[in-house]
Amino acid sequence: MIQVPYLNLLGVYQDRDRLLSSITSVIDSGWYILGREVAAFEAEFAAFCHAEYCIGTGNGLDALRLMLLAGDIGEGDEVIVSANTYIATILAITQIGAIPILVEPTRETLQIDCDRIAKKISDRTQAILAVHLYGQPAPMDKLTAIARQYNLLLFDDCAQAHGAKIGDRRVGSWGDASAFSFFPTKNLGCLGDGGAVVTSNAQIAEKVKLLRNYGSGQKYYNQLAGWNSRLDEMQAAILRQRLPELETKNAERRRLAQRYEENLRNLPIYLLPYNANAVYHIFPILTEERDRLQQFLKASEIGTLIHYPIPSHHQECYRDRPWTKISLPITEKIAREELSLPLYPRLTPEQQDYVIDRIKTFYERS
Repeated sequence: MIQVPYLNLLGVYQDRDRLLSSITSVIDSGWYILGREVAAFEAEFAAFCHAEYCIGTGNGLDALRLMLLAGDIGEGDEVIVSANTYIATILAITQIGAIPILVEPTRETLQIDCDRIAKKISDRTQAILAVHLYGQPAPMDKLTAIARQYNLLLFDDCAQAHGAKIGDRRVGSWGDASAFSFFPTKNLGCLGDGGAVVTSNAQIAEKVKLLRNYGSGQKYYNQLAGWNSRLDEMQAAILRQRLPELETKNAERRRLAQRYEENLRNLPIYLLPYNANAVYHIFPILTEERDRLQQFLKASEIGTLIHYPIPSHHQECYRDRPWTKISLPITEKIAREELSLPLYPRLTPEQQDYVIDRIKTFYERS
């Protein structure tokens, strides 16, 4: 029987010799925090995103949090955000004392429904935080128009969308600032935690740079009450090795996604339409038979994941928050029906054919 893990990181990280060379170079440098590797990666990734500045952080959640703080978002401010997202997006808002205002996605795109946003805006609304979930670009052109109309800041969570585009512009170049994660499973991942804020706003860039380093621009002189959240030299060196390969690996993800879409489109499941501008960090399907299908695939040695089984407004940690006392039927239905299929570079044609065959077999038997 063919085995298909949901994700094979050993297969993704095949450039062992070059990675070891980068690690050795950092060790030999004698400088391990905020050195030349971080500076070089920040310049390279900013250029990749078509932005002016990149500020490395310790992880993606910190990138989100520091980005919002740099936009002067704080206690009691409201942030419009998609209800269909990973909880990190929401945590970043609540951890700085702000209030997430959850907006349903469209069933067709699973991204925030722009037509619902205006009704959610109040005199306390300060920003929109878009999410490029699954590696599918959010409608930043429409969100930009809304943000300008209501004089709001526009941020985006790009943790799953390194290299994704809206038109001819990459994510990271649209709003006031963007947050990225470099967790090992991401399209651009390191060998540990890492993140970054990308922006063309000099004021936001400078404030994030201070906030990530204890609020200090000069050692022992603290302008702000900051954090300790710095991308380290080792991870920056690894990311520098992997960045030039990102476009090739994203192209491979798109090829695999298109193949899934072509072979599964006639089954009683919902598939996102193929999008040549997406980077397919996750390949989601929606089906009322989600749990039975997942168990069937597990018995066939095929790994799957659910993104995400519990919506943020139903999470235990937020049970007493007033903003969670709402009904979000579309988001809740997605949580009941979403199943993510294996998709990553080095997934073989034989493995993908096996996944496709077993899904077809499940529905034939049903």
